[in-house]
Amino acid sequence: MKFNSKGLKEEQLVELYKNIVKPRLIEEKMLLLLRQGKISKWFSGIGQEAIAVGVTEALEKDEYILPMHRNLGVFTSRDIPMEKLFLQFQGKKEGFTKGRDRSFHFGTRVHHIVGMISHLGAQLAVANGIALANQIEKNGKVVVAFTGEGGTSEGDFHEALNVASVWQLPVIFLIENNGYGLSTPIKEQYRCKSLVDRGIGYGIKALKIDGNNILEVYNTLKKCKKEIQKSSKPILIEAMTFRMRGHEEASGTAYVPQNLMREWEEKDPVKNYEWFLLKEKILDENSIDKLKKEIKKEISSCWDKADKTPFEEPVEKEEMQDIYFPFDLKQVQESVGKKENKRFVDAISDGLDLAMEKYSNLILMGQDIADYGGVFKITKGFIEKFGKERVRNTPICESAIVGAGLGLSIRGYKAMVEMQFADFVSCGFNQIVNNLAKSHYRWEQNADVVVRMPTGAGVGAGPFHSQSNEAWFFNTPGLKIVYPSNPKDAKGLLLSSFEDPNPIMYFEHKVLYRSISGEVPLEYYTIPIGKGKKVTEGEEITVVTYGMGVHWLEKMINEGLNASVELIDLRTLLPWDKDIVKESVKKTGKVLVCHEDSITGGVGAEIAAWISENCFEYLDAPVMREGSLDTPVPFTKKLEDQYLPVSRIKEKVRELSEY
Repeated sequence: MKFNSKGLKEEQLVELYKNIVKPRLIEEKMLLLLRQGKISKWFSGIGQEAIAVGVTEALEKDEYILPMHRNLGVFTSRDIPMEKLFLQFQGKKEGFTKGRDRSFHFGTRVHHIVGMISHLGAQLAVANGIALANQIEKNGKVVVAFTGEGGTSEGDFHEALNVASVWQLPVIFLIENNGYGLSTPIKEQYRCKSLVDRGIGYGIKALKIDGNNILEVYNTLKKCKKEIQKSSKPILIEAMTFRMRGHEEASGTAYVPQNLMREWEEKDPVKNYEWFLLKEKILDENSIDKLKKEIKKEISSCWDKADKTPFEEPVEKEEMQDIYFPFDLKQVQESVGKKENKRFVDAISDGLDLAMEKYSNLILMGQDIADYGGVFKITKGFIEKFGKERVRNTPICESAIVGAGLGLSIRGYKAMVEMQFADFVSCGFNQIVNNLAKSHYRWEQNADVVVRMPTGAGVGAGPFHSQSNEAWFFNTPGLKIVYPSNPKDAKGLLLSSFEDPNPIMYFEHKVLYRSISGEVPLEYYTIPIGKGKKVTEGEEITVVTYGMGVHWLEKMINEGLNASVELIDLRTLLPWDKDIVKESVKKTGKVLVCHEDSITGGVGAEIAAWISENCFEYLDAPVMREGSLDTPVPFTKKLEDQYLPVSRIKEKVRELSEY
């Protein structure tokens, strides 16, 4: 192994040695503690330390790194307090995730690190969002995102590289190619000769380096950083290395040929660098021994302190509070000023325009939203007013764009992601339910992202452009779900969504876009998220619904029903307004919950169950539900009419009134 130390001072070379030895010695301690049952799991990076340390030392302290399991050297090189790191490994409250997530599944804004989630590749898109913020600010900073060779087979890898290339983002994607995805060798993972070849298709410069040579890693990163600062183009690096332990300790290494283990043992990054420093007389045996003793002493001291810290009893209230970033809306009441009759679609556009004016850090992203104005023309004219930097067309890659939204949020920006149709959100599902929704609970990083969702049937668009998929997200703690039914609420709730620093799924029914109008205040105002609205007064039956259901029921009431109906528009589904529902049920004694979504597993099932459990003494009849058929949304009008619950809702009201 040849080390090129040209241009580096002796103190720099010694500092690199200190930083590569420290994670090795910590790991040796952790493996011992694992056998003693003091920690529950360990993903070893022995044999790969040169990459984590070389990368981290090549960057400035305020440049973000997005590491993975085997990158202990990133955390130690960023001077994270060792005791706090050990508290994290033990799952104690004083750790970074308060015991809610394990090992390196955490981030820390103080140290500019964003930890991984278990879904490989997901962090690459987040890196793009951070890089986009750097690009907008023209601050000369780069971002480095790690992945393994196994993660390069995931869609997130390809989406992230494509977006970074198209947007020319200042980001380095670093592949740690350690030969195995758990037990699967690289020959069963990909067919290209080298993973650097994948950069070619995305128009990205790609380099292959010896990942066990700390100076090659360090020098390459320094060079790449300078290049990116000049050209603002992403770079892909494939660092060849090997892990000398199993995927995690329980899996072992029996699947690895012994000759391969011996070959890579000779390439040990710590030992080889140590030999180089001895040969060059930069360090001697005594100074190395002294250094290791000092580090071991620090490790033992910090571990003992962490180990003596007791596990705290869990507090349910605190757990529930930490699901969301703390936020109290300072409601902006609608003024007595000018109002205008606006269509639903125009009210949304108006709200979006006002949010862009108020928040200069709000970035809009979506397919065709720039010059074209979006398929529903909601952002028409925005690019002329706010510029291409803030109104961004995206490639067709929902996962990468949602992930970028989180990255922007980490840098203090607000993001809006428009799904061209709500149905397409399935392609970004992982980023929403596992990254956006869980970030604050896991490491106190809010996701200030609004995902706009054109939704609903009734337009003859078939199974992939008509779904009501709000229930997909209803069971995901950390998200908020907004679903307005009229223009005034649409604008006020959208503005509240941008005020709220938590991730919000904002549903807009496509049929309502141009079919309904109403008086809408022209100025900025907000409507509290989580508050329902009484649409009509009634004495005999409470109907709880939202979105298109409000209009179905209003029409039925206006045309005459054989019962006095009190109609409740939830407006927000997560959290939903239990108080307004309970008060109405106490008054009428009978309740029907209905929605456009298929009936089985829909939002109405939870609401009906809650009413049965919490309002039983007020009920004069069973809680009833109605929704669409349990089929995909069909295409032709007759089939779609049969699928939708309109006629069945009317029958349910009659049945309930006669009970």
